[in-house]
Order: sequence, then C-alpha cells, then structure tokens
Amino acid sequence: MFFVNKIIVNGAEIYYKDWGNGQPVVFSHGWPLCSDAFEDQMFFLTSRGYRCIAHDRRGHGRSSQPWAGNDMDTYADDLSELIEKLNLKDAILVGHSTGGGEVVRYIRRHGTKRVSKAVLIGAVAPLMLKTASNPGGLPIEVFDQMRANVVADRSKFFKDLSMPFYGYNRPGAMVSEMVRESFWLQGMMAGFPASYFCIKAFSETDMTEDLMKIDVPTLILHGDDDQIVPIADSALLSSNIIKNATLKVYKGAPHGMCTTHKNQVNEDLLAFFTGSLTKSEKTPTPVNPMK
Repeated sequence: MFFVNKIIVNGAEIYYKDWGNGQPVVFSHGWPLCSDAFEDQMFFLTSRGYRCIAHDRRGHGRSSQPWAGNDMDTYADDLSELIEKLNLKDAILVGHSTGGGEVVRYIRRHGTKRVSKAVLIGAVAPLMLKTASNPGGLPIEVFDQMRANVVADRSKFFKDLSMPFYGYNRPGAMVSEMVRESFWLQGMMAGFPASYFCIKAFSETDMTEDLMKIDVPTLILHGDDDQIVPIADSALLSSNIIKNATLKVYKGAPHGMCTTHKNQVNEDLLAFFTGSLTKSEKTPTPVNPMK
C-alpha cells in the first residue's frame, strides 16, 4: 500500500505519507525539512513489515502555511490529531532534531497510551538556549543570527546551512551536492512564518520536565560531531533524565546522520524495534536535572 493524504487539524492542513502495513512507526522531521528527510528510513522499515507514517509539520513541506501555531505545543497537538485520526496503536515515535522535541512534548501532553517506544535522533531536548540553569546551551545571539539570515536571504542561508548540517565542512568530507540540493529544496518548501518562528520553538522550549514524563523504552542516537545540536547539552543530558533510555553515540557523525549514516541508523532502528539492540551504552542511573 502506498498513498498520501491530508488532514485538517488545529486550523492547518497537514500532509502525510502512509506506507505499508504492520506496527506503525511515526516520524517527526527536523527544521526546515519535511517528511522527505526520512524516506531512507521509511523505505527500509516498510520493506521489513512496518507501517511507516510521516507528516510535514505545519508550515513545512506540503502542509499549509498558517501564521499561528508555530510552537512546540501546537506541533505536539498536531501529531496527536494525526495519531488519533489514523487510530494508531502500539506506535513507535521517531523524531529528529525539532521532531525529537515534538515527540517528547507529545508524550508530556498526550501520554503513551498509543505509544510503545520512542527514538530521539539529534534531538533538541532538553533545551538548546543558554540560560542561568542551562549554562552549556547556545547564546541567544546564535538564534538571533539565524532569524536575521532567514529574513535577509533564506535561500542562501539554507544552502549554506547544509554544509555543517551534514558535516560537509569537515576536512576530507565526501560532499554530495545532490544532498545539499535536497536540503535546500525542502527548506524552501517551508513557509516564511515557519522558517522564522520555528527557530524560537526549537531553541527556547525547555523540555526537561517532558523528558521526565517518558515512560516507554527510548533510544537516543546522536553524532559526537553534531554542529547544529551539540551532543553535550542535548543527548548526554536527555539520556540521564529519561528513565528507560539507551544512548548510542555515532563517532564523527553530523546532525544529518539519517542521511550520511543511513545504513547504520536503519539497522539500529530495526534492532531497537525488535529488541535486539546491544545495550552496551545503556545510560547510568538518572541524575537530578534540576540541580
């Protein structure tokens, strides 16, 4: 089975893909991309008996471009509406980058009655912004500059951003201009409001308490050379907050690891889904993140 569809949720038209049959796997993409960013994983898993569903977040891809709702709460509620309307049960939620934030906010707001497992890949949680309680975060000036670049020339900005996103700016990197073109195209499909306002959503939303609410097995994948969401203030913290988390660090991997390391990501997802993933990197006893 292969078809695409759209649903109306919270004042927005949400486009989604729905491939195959079996246990549902629901993908939430990063900014400024769309569901196309997960096609390598979707094809791999659908070919192995899973039903893979991925939506374009409001304002992104082929979904409508409302002015309002470009915040993590609304993103999570849109995801909930999709899951409810498709009557998904025992679903595995997979979120990359901003999509990882969407997944954890969904669990906090809507619980796990329809969810069996979660995967966070290069996720923005718990908080990207540097604050008094999050001294390892990035200063607000970083995100102010991103917003300024969107306003000045977002076409150039997205093309330039593809270099660190995939680690192509590292010495000896095998650069794929076609991957860069795909990133640029997906970014330009996003509406201007989402391109701008989503920066605040993914950088300033504190999801520490969201992570505490996760009560299903969770796999965290992150590259130790992620230049977009540095691992020290994201995955390494999240893995100590989530009660039942397994952290797997990809040596030298960039933020766009679902593309650059797609074979390894695919195999790790399948192993986690089937319960055969080696837990040699199981996280230690959770620490108190409020200290």
